[in-house]
Amino acid sequence: MAGGKEIKTKIASVQNTQKITAAMEMVAASKMRRAQDQMFATRPYAQRIADVVSHIASSHAEYKHPFLIERPVKRAGIVAVSTDRGLCGGLNTNMFKKALNHIGDLDDQGIEIEVATFGTKALGFFKRIGAKVIAETSHVGDSPEIGQIIGPVQALLTKYEEGEIDVIYLISNEFVNTMTQQPWMTQLVPVQPAEDKELSHHWDYIYEPDAREVLDGVLERYIESLVYQAVVENVACEMAARMLAMKNATDNAGAMIDELQLIYNRERQASITQEISEIVGGAAAV
Repeated sequence: MAGGKEIKTKIASVQNTQKITAAMEMVAASKMRRAQDQMFATRPYAQRIADVVSHIASSHAEYKHPFLIERPVKRAGIVAVSTDRGLCGGLNTNMFKKALNHIGDLDDQGIEIEVATFGTKALGFFKRIGAKVIAETSHVGDSPEIGQIIGPVQALLTKYEEGEIDVIYLISNEFVNTMTQQPWMTQLVPVQPAEDKELSHHWDYIYEPDAREVLDGVLERYIESLVYQAVVENVACEMAARMLAMKNATDNAGAMIDELQLIYNRERQASITQEISEIVGGAAAV
């Protein structure tokens, strides 16, 4: 039963793989809960500061911060947030497809791009397509700190303030629910005005001590919080996608084991039948 031995070896191999994917599924589920808690804890602050800044962009402030000023776009910056590891389904692939579509639109307009990446997958992708990567960071862990994300973002913001870049986009993954994660893109700077009919009239905040000092601080915090929220949300997306991918892999391994076991049983039955036929044939010959 040489064939039967090969099948048994393959069954054992698939069973070992199934044990690994089942363990990875449980680990991802555990990490996903922690990542979701962190994501939901940071969302209210990110949403509130985004509302404030979009209101400021709609107002006639006494001081216009550079992040609020629109200008003709000749060069664009992209902050791309991905995972460091694979085995998370099509999470990164879907985000990269969206990025490619946007980059194609920019190329059609003759706009050059520069990229700051979070995660080794984004770094590898943008290098492969020949994009200019000016800053990168990776291995921020499952509980990233805001200090870890400032460097790459600041590299693009400095170029924006110096007039070398005219617009900066952020692309990442949005956590909808455990089963659904979708690529998401927004414009970081210039800050877009709030799309609110109630803000159609002209108004402004009262700034103390002065508008310049307040806006410099608020707009910096806004950019940092938006990117930080994207990184935190991407971690939750990664864990959910990995949990689902590993569950599918475990289920597929189980189906393969059942199929191989059926083939093995047929081989064994055929071998037994052949041996019985040989014995009967030998006895008849005697």
